[in-house]
Amino acid sequence: MTDTNYQHGMIDTLNKGLGALDAALAPSATTGLGWNLLNEDLSLPTAVLYEDKIRHNLAWMQRFVHEYGVKLAPHGKTTMAPKLFRRQLDGGAWGITLATAQQTNAAYHHGVRRVLMANQLVGKRNMTMIADLLADPNFEFFCLVDSAAAVAHLGEFFRARKQQIQVLIELGVTGGRTGVRDAAQQQAVLDALTEYKDAVKLAGVEVYEGVLSTEADIRAFLQRAVGITRELIAAGRIERTPAVLSGAGSAWYDIVAEEFANKDVGAPLDVVLRPGCYLTHDVGIYKAAQAQIATRNPIAKQMRSQLQPALQLWAYVQSIPEAERAIIALGKRDAAFDAGMPEPAQRFRPGKDKAPVATPEHWEITGMMDQHAYLRIAPGDDIQVGDMIAFDISHPCLTFDKWRHLPVVDGDYNVVEVVQTFF
Repeated sequence: MTDTNYQHGMIDTLNKGLGALDAALAPSATTGLGWNLLNEDLSLPTAVLYEDKIRHNLAWMQRFVHEYGVKLAPHGKTTMAPKLFRRQLDGGAWGITLATAQQTNAAYHHGVRRVLMANQLVGKRNMTMIADLLADPNFEFFCLVDSAAAVAHLGEFFRARKQQIQVLIELGVTGGRTGVRDAAQQQAVLDALTEYKDAVKLAGVEVYEGVLSTEADIRAFLQRAVGITRELIAAGRIERTPAVLSGAGSAWYDIVAEEFANKDVGAPLDVVLRPGCYLTHDVGIYKAAQAQIATRNPIAKQMRSQLQPALQLWAYVQSIPEAERAIIALGKRDAAFDAGMPEPAQRFRPGKDKAPVATPEHWEITGMMDQHAYLRIAPGDDIQVGDMIAFDISHPCLTFDKWRHLPVVDGDYNVVEVVQTFF
């Protein structure tokens, strides 16, 4: 994987969460800055990644997919951080999953050469962006189709450019998101693919099981996908070898692995899982989901370790106006709040503490505004203005998109690199 000049958008202190710089730097030049989080070298609030936990999570998921003999295309929308994409690919990922043409363009210009866009590709400018990338014969791209109209939309555009685009037929469920609902809709898509076979190539089948809520329903949906894949291969409709069969968000990837792995569909098959949140994990919705996986999945049980939360937000106590309330300089501009408020985890008092200490269990964020958070405390708690508080989060996707730069720290809180995002 190689960089392009596009990657080297300069890092400067016009964005939040960084330390002092004499001049703007390229991302590759941020390894020897001498910043330390606990020395207050960084402007708070900041979002930090923990190097040891990132390394652990990378290895954990790669081992998991290896045990099932399937491939990994982690969803890049979680981080939109090319440095992290590189680490996932270098660790063995088959490709990167993305959701939009813009995300695909950003990934390509940072060296990613296989993208599964788990979405429909619609609109002239979006299709042009992808068509321009497909001029590179080393770039492999897939998008989804779920209607004859979607196929025609792509077919007319790529036929005019004398190009061919690979697609996966997306299966859906009633009341869900995108995806064909029944055999009639599926046949309409197949008929349209025949009409535009010079411009649109069927490469396989895709599902997103996360719209369902029970294991039984998910297994039935996945079994339907395997059966349809087998039928399409038998009918000679899938033109890529190996065919692609893809599914799995971050909550049910183990069930997808169980239902898709080692299935006889009559031809070679690339089973591609697409979880994204595993890389940084959390202490909320994905911690709960991972606990279920650890309970029900035999491979996860054998691994004797679990994913670790690798993303925290650090912020100052800026005011203690009441005995039971502290105001934290952290808000909705900084942290996800759709799946639970940030959770206080550690406190550090600059100039006095040698290391962070655990916060009391009764501390709780009760509300957030744009730049402030309300921390419920108790009278007499050991908390002062200027204290640094570390917060765990739920749903990393909606924290990452609030940051353009995230320092990566080692076990001594030294900044070892800075990760850039491209949302």
